[in-house]
Amino acid sequence: MSDTVSTSSPRLAQFKLVLLGESAVGKSSIVHRFVKDSFDDLRESTIGAAFLTQTIALDNNVTVKFEIWDTAGQERYKSLAPMYYRNANCALVVYDITQPTSLDRAKSWIKELQRQASPDIVIALAGNKLDLESERSISTEEAQIYANEEKLLFFEVSAKTGENVKDTFKAIAEKLPIEEKVSQSQRRRQRNIDLSRPSTNEQGCSC
Repeated sequence: MSDTVSTSSPRLAQFKLVLLGESAVGKSSIVHRFVKDSFDDLRESTIGAAFLTQTIALDNNVTVKFEIWDTAGQERYKSLAPMYYRNANCALVVYDITQPTSLDRAKSWIKELQRQASPDIVIALAGNKLDLESERSISTEEAQIYANEEKLLFFEVSAKTGENVKDTFKAIAEKLPIEEKVSQSQRRRQRNIDLSRPSTNEQGCSC
């Protein structure tokens, strides 16, 4: 029987995702909506970074597992960010559609990622607090034009209602090099199988 894993078998690909953005734009709320499908109006600011995981099933019989690093947005933690986005496969940069300066800060994070993160990193820009449409100060068009120029995925979401949150993570997952990652995982499993087999000594003993 072949040890090769059939392409029809369920497959798992694991990726590191980092969240960046100004403090209070709702990064943690977006993650908790995605991971736990919950929302807390009184969520405290993240200190340093928080780590969560979540899986999402795609249409091609692949499950993507995100290892999510939710970084703090306060300026005093900025120097820690490279530790979290280093070797990240993807990044979700968040701004608040009701706070004009938050988009400028998001642009700054995106420039930093483009300079210092992996050249293959998938970057998504998300405007949060879509439920506060009446307080909007950043137009969809402005952010979309910027995202197009920088070749970013772009979504507007509401962590409070859940609108577009799962779609955002699914779109990120679909942009990732899934087949390459699955193949690497299969090769590692194959090596583990080979290592676990008892070695055979084919030379006869001339006792």
